[in-house]
Amino acid sequence: MGQPVAMFEIVSTDHERLGRFYEQLFDWKVDGAPGDDGYALVDTQSEPIPLMGGIRPSMGEGDTGVKFYVRVDDLAAYLDRAEQLGGARLVEPTELPDGFGTFAMFTDPDGNTVGLWA
Repeated sequence: MGQPVAMFEIVSTDHERLGRFYEQLFDWKVDGAPGDDGYALVDTQSEPIPLMGGIRPSMGEGDTGVKFYVRVDDLAAYLDRAEQLGGARLVEPTELPDGFGTFAMFTDPDGNTVGLWA
């Protein structure tokens, strides 16, 4: 069995507008996350298991777009494997606040950003 896509993230220069857009378009629930950084948690309310996501403000030029995160059991091992296959490490394993887990990021050989989540 393959590793599941665990969540997605949408990065925007107008994250509040995008939150309203996806709420109205797909009936998703978009709520502010703890903290004041503008990050919003997205509950797609899909069944039987909802796919969770986030919408966050852009933090720098060129970082907008959609990213997905794959659930894995060993972030470092998957970062190593991505590099062996032609990808590049972007973010080392990093703890998320409030017990949301740990994430890491890499680019695939075409430069697409992919997240890992444990």
